[in-house]
Amino acid sequence: MLARQRQAIILEEAQRTGAVRVSDLVERLGVSDMTVRRDLDVLASRGLVEKVYGGATTITGRSTDEPGFEAKSVRQREQKEAIAELAASLVKPGTAIGISAGTTTWTFARALDGIPDLTIVTNSVRVADILHDSGQTDRTVVLTGGVRTPSDALVGPVAVQSLRSLHLDLVFLGVHGMAEGPGFTTPNLTESETDRALVEAGRKLVVLADHTKWGTVGISTIADLADAGVVVSDTGLPEDARKVLSENAGELLIADPERRAEADE
Repeated sequence: MLARQRQAIILEEAQRTGAVRVSDLVERLGVSDMTVRRDLDVLASRGLVEKVYGGATTITGRSTDEPGFEAKSVRQREQKEAIAELAASLVKPGTAIGISAGTTTWTFARALDGIPDLTIVTNSVRVADILHDSGQTDRTVVLTGGVRTPSDALVGPVAVQSLRSLHLDLVFLGVHGMAEGPGFTTPNLTESETDRALVEAGRKLVVLADHTKWGTVGISTIADLADAGVVVSDTGLPEDARKVLSENAGELLIADPERRAEADE
C-alpha cells in the first residue's frame, strides 16, 4: 500500500471517530509503528490532524465543535492524570460532591478510590460507571437523567430539575475552554444549562482544566472565572493565564505531570 493510500485511510478513520490510536492503525494497516507515526507526521504537517500521546485527533476550532469522548480521552493524558490526583486531595471523607461530564473529570473520578463515605452526584454516564466499578460499598452515586451528548453527558430539563433540588459541598467541573472575558465555556448550549445548575448546587466550585483549554472559547458560558473557588491546571499553563486566573479565581493550583511520572517509577 502506498503512503498516500495509508494516509487517506488514517484521515478517514480520524474524521469518522474523532481520534485514532497508533496501535490500532499498526494492526489495521499491517505496517510498523514508525511507519504509522511518519504518516501521522505528514497529516499533522498538512493541518489535517493533531498529534497526541499514542495517536492523533481531528482538528477543531469552531465555538460549536464538540469532539466525542474517545477523541478527547487521548489528549493531554498525563496532564489530566496529574490534575486529577491534585484535585482528589481536596476531597474529604464524608462529603457530598458533584462531578460534571468530560474526560478530565472521568480521570478525576478514578482518583477518588480509597476516599470513604462519599456521596457523588454526576450527569456523566462514564463517571458513574467508574464509580460503580470501584466496588466501594460506602459510596453513594446519584446519576441524573437527561439526553446524552457527544461527551456522554446527560443534559436537558430532567437533569436540570434533578440538580436544582440538591446541595453539595464541592462541584468539580470540566470545561471545553477558559478565557478572561467569556470565562469557562462549552460548545454545547444544552450542556451549559445543565452545568450551570450543577455549579449552583455546590457551595464551592473547582474547575479542572489542562493548559490547552486556555484561550479556547465555546459558544456558551458556564461560569465566570471569579465563580471558581479553585482552578486546577498543569505546568504548561502560560504565565499570562496564571496571572489572570490568580487575580480572578479564588485559588490556582498547578499539577506537575513530570513529578507525578517520577513518583510512579
